[in-house]
Amino acid sequence: MSNRTLPVASLGFPRIGRHRELKFALEGYWSGRIAEGDLLETAKTLRAENWAVQRDNGITQIPSNDFSFYDHVLDTAVMVGAIPAAYGWTGGEVPLSLYFAMARGSEGDGAAGCGHVHRGHGVPALEMTKWFDTNYHYMVPDIAEDQVFTLTSQKPVDHFLEAKALGIHTRPVVLGPVTFLKLAKARPATFKPLDLLAGLLPVYEDLFRRLAAAGADWVQVDEPILALDLTEGERHAFKLSYDSLAKAAPGLKVMLTTYFGALADNLEAAAALPVAGLHIDLARAPEQLDAVARAVRADQVLSLGVIDGRNIWRADLAAILDRLTPVVAARGADAVAVAASCSLLHVPIDLELETALDADLRTWLAFATQKLGELATLGRGLAQGKDAVRQTVNDAAQAIAARASSPKVTDPLVRGRVAGIDAGMKTRASAFEDRRAAQADAIALPLFPTTTIGSFPQTSDVRKARSAHAGGALSYKDYEAFLRRETAAAIRWQEEIGLDVLVHGEFERNDMVQYFGEQLSGFAFTRHAWVQSYGSRYVRPPIIFGDVSRPNPMTVRWWQYAQSLTRKPVKGMLTGPVTILNWSFVRDDIPRSETCRQIALAIRDEVSDLEKAGAKMIQIDEAALREGLPLRHKDWRHYLDWAVEAFRLCSSGVADGTQIHTHMCYSEFNDIIPAIAAMDADVISIETSRSKMELLDAFRNFRYPNEIGPGVYDIHSPRVPGTEEMTGLLSLARQRLQDRQLWVNPDCGLKTRKWEEVRPALVNMVEAARRLRDADGPQDAAVTAQ
Repeated sequence: MSNRTLPVASLGFPRIGRHRELKFALEGYWSGRIAEGDLLETAKTLRAENWAVQRDNGITQIPSNDFSFYDHVLDTAVMVGAIPAAYGWTGGEVPLSLYFAMARGSEGDGAAGCGHVHRGHGVPALEMTKWFDTNYHYMVPDIAEDQVFTLTSQKPVDHFLEAKALGIHTRPVVLGPVTFLKLAKARPATFKPLDLLAGLLPVYEDLFRRLAAAGADWVQVDEPILALDLTEGERHAFKLSYDSLAKAAPGLKVMLTTYFGALADNLEAAAALPVAGLHIDLARAPEQLDAVARAVRADQVLSLGVIDGRNIWRADLAAILDRLTPVVAARGADAVAVAASCSLLHVPIDLELETALDADLRTWLAFATQKLGELATLGRGLAQGKDAVRQTVNDAAQAIAARASSPKVTDPLVRGRVAGIDAGMKTRASAFEDRRAAQADAIALPLFPTTTIGSFPQTSDVRKARSAHAGGALSYKDYEAFLRRETAAAIRWQEEIGLDVLVHGEFERNDMVQYFGEQLSGFAFTRHAWVQSYGSRYVRPPIIFGDVSRPNPMTVRWWQYAQSLTRKPVKGMLTGPVTILNWSFVRDDIPRSETCRQIALAIRDEVSDLEKAGAKMIQIDEAALREGLPLRHKDWRHYLDWAVEAFRLCSSGVADGTQIHTHMCYSEFNDIIPAIAAMDADVISIETSRSKMELLDAFRNFRYPNEIGPGVYDIHSPRVPGTEEMTGLLSLARQRLQDRQLWVNPDCGLKTRKWEEVRPALVNMVEAARRLRDADGPQDAAVTAQ
């Protein structure tokens, strides 16, 4: 049989290791348990394993430089010398200590290799936000108006040569110059980073020449902003960039890579660029195929991203072959490649590790390694005909048919309840000002009330106890007693330091989504299917495979126990329906909005039971609301309508005196503030410490009436901010909001931090609030901001 195949490309592979080797190496290095050389050796081993598994699974275009110690955008910023002055870099090689200081912040003098103390205690990390509409976080490049770019390292070249030495010819991956600048933040905000393109391009030209000299024939240049709404000036920036790069390294072929959406009105500009290939995402935007096929030149390779790099369902290989066969026939086999839609970074590594999954469900899934096999099958089928891969194609078709007809997927009772939703279920009984008065009567709080977002450190003792209980080594009774001791200790400590609103600490919870999904119908869970969120923070997203309902209360018992230990209010803590949806692998056989409404009804039942048990404050976290926002403005309204509806559906059934809180993670709020206001939460807490309260401008400009807790403590960094720093941040907040609106809290939950960091930070936070109360009296931001 012939071995002919179309070019088959992987755009990136999970970097974390099959058994999270990178996580343990990073955390070992940060804690001082292992040396830098050990960390570097682990990374080298992981890269070699990733290249080999892709080669062995039939990938012909294998990526290099898709590996990162923390984040690929941070790698790019460091590589081009976009290092803020606060980190003390004066040129030359950038040490790992400085790299990690940009990612995580640093403690004290010299911890970042620079001896610079910022705001009195260490060097803060760069801002962090979500990578387009994924749950992957990237570090936001901080660009000065007088920024001088320089090539500080040749990491893409080094990794190409590393693979070459192993006998594997790779296609290096780099983040494109236009996307890099578009994602950057200007300091000060009086210019646009893209204005500095002319200064950045010589660095990319130098890099491309070095890649060509090392023997690279192709380079994958990721420009995902081509899936966004762009101005004519931004489109022109692409022409300037790729004209320049084509001249600098004429022998190096560029695969211009777009993903997460359609090119749409950017297609003409992209197709006209002097690049050898163009990649499009057909998992997210299948409708663009015909238009792109017509627009791309005959001498360009059209890379078709047909295997979904963002979800875990098995591909319909027969349908894909039928769709692509005419394209290959029209363009020729040498001018078409098949690929994943985007990097496989966003899916787990290998389904073979999941030996305990439901047998039926397992046949419906494909993780990163299995997706490589799907790509190889498509490459062979398109080159040799469907008969060459008939058995594999038939197996996939049978699995898809079995899933569609499985009674595990559909629950008529859930479908009927969703159909019965009416307008009254989505609206609070009274306006906010009336609720505020009722809540003030029910809950006596001081000005600038202090609280936390929910979780406390999940120490090694907590993790060991959970693991021992799961493995049968610790009885239910003993595990329950352990959790009660942890909860009681947390309540006592919060009372001691003077927090106004307490939380129970969530020691019984493994993850803010998994904990709920494990108690809801329609969810399945894995043991080893880890996906990177940021740095060494990995998550195991639940798999929503069927209709969702809540068989029993999920949190009431632990809330009741915590509240019985104190006279101060304890918040009930829930995860909202949109966040559960966005942080899960979602079924693709019904609309996402339908699944979200099912989850919302389940959470509504939990809210009702908490209120009946006596909870006066219930926090429904919607950390991922903005994450799900479509990339194109024209699609926003539809998403926001059903996302806000889902939140209101789960939160609106309570009495006026019950205070509903919500929390949102790193987000730009300016463009969705009307939707946030429409959620009608009584209190919203947001992450603002890294932005120095700039995110509050959206709430001030909108005249947001409800209460807000702007974070004053960056929990994604190990550094402990001082009282003066937090007081300064609160002063900035008071310039934007009225005092009666302000709560005082950390940026996010404290699960991932250590107690030795959390204790002094929260003591400082409580003291900062006390100082504000002892100041001259309340200020009115409506006056001071004028």
